Amino acid sequence: MPNPLLLWLISLLLLLQGCSSGYAPVSERSLGARSEARGPAPASYRVQRGDTLYSISFRYGLDYREVARWNGIDSRYFIYPGQSLTLRSPGGSKAASGSTAAPKPSSPAPAASTTTARTVTNTNRSEATARTPSSSPAPSKPSSASSGGNGAVSWQWPHKGRIISRFGGGEPANKGLDIAGNAGEPVKAAAGGEVVYAGNGLLGYGNLVILNHNQRYLSAYAHNSRIFVREGDKVKAGEKIAEIGNTGATRTMLHFEIRRDGNPVDPLRYLPKQ
Repeated sequence: MPNPLLLWLISLLLLLQGCSSGYAPVSERSLGARSEARGPAPASYRVQRGDTLYSISFRYGLDYREVARWNGIDSRYFIYPGQSLTLRSPGGSKAASGSTAAPKPSSPAPAASTTTARTVTNTNRSEATARTPSSSPAPSKPSSASSGGNGAVSWQWPHKGRIISRFGGGEPANKGLDIAGNAGEPVKAAAGGEVVYAGNGLLGYGNLVILNHNQRYLSAYAHNSRIFVREGDKVKAGEKIAEIGNTGATRTMLHFEIRRDGNPVDPLRYLPKQ
């Protein structure tokens, strides 16, 4: 009969081995930013308070412009809690999810205003507390994406530190770079643009900032301890937008991504050599 003490020690060693990486092994959804939306996007999605069109598209690896087009949403990109969004192409063309579905027209967003918290420090706090709605359903903050058209983006490092994990590494594959840093060190905008998401509503990313640069390119900055910008802010390259932390991860680091047309790309192809 197996020794119960020996079995307990083996189980403990396996558990400690699972904790050795930078990501908490509580569940697949807590594997840090790598766990984001594995598999195809659902056919539809019900908008939650705190969502933006950008954050929903980012979660499922979709181009926010395509999602807007599928749902008849204009360039203000208003969505509101309870709205049902189609996340698959109605025309039969292959989307990021690889599937199709019949279109669902979106209802017009009711008029309302929102106030977004400038500093987010608690990853357990819901996006509902990060925004103060009026009496009518509050639409997510729109973006005019004022950075212009599809011109080239001049990139710079958001933080100069040792690369812990590169694009495509690990399982599931890393969709960006993990960069070492100390808690409280500045996270800087990798290029000029507009803040289109600032919050902690995407599981595995902790306190997250997403910038829209020129309609085609987004950049994302995850696991921050504090956020110093809010949705709609215009930022310059090199401007401090957050501080390094470990929200959504078990080690202190910056997770940085670049998305082109909704798809993650290797940041090292765009960042200057250091």
